[in-house]
Amino acid sequence: MAKRIGVLLSGRGSNFEALADSIVAGRIPAAEIALVISNREGAPGIARAQERGIPVRVMPSKGLEREVYYRMIVAALDDARVNLVCLAGLCGCCRPISLRRFR
Repeated sequence: MAKRIGVLLSGRGSNFEALADSIVAGRIPAAEIALVISNREGAPGIARAQERGIPVRVMPSKGLEREVYYRMIVAALDDARVNLVCLAGLCGCCRPISLRRFR
């Protein structure tokens, strides 16, 4: 069974693209990107994911308490049945966290 990857990004998405390209090329076998989440509407990485047909969620964090926002992220990842999370670069949507804490 393929690992379902969730990618969190806030910018260009160059690390997301490298991951997606590696999956397509077979360098990361039995994996698929199931969801891309961004805290920034209009982040170029969103368009890159959409061009590849990957589901995207934009979840602005502004004005939300950190714990509330992280619970929203975990719920979206759970809905997409993600079992591996990748932070694409210095992702602005998450400070260092343990998503396990919010499950």
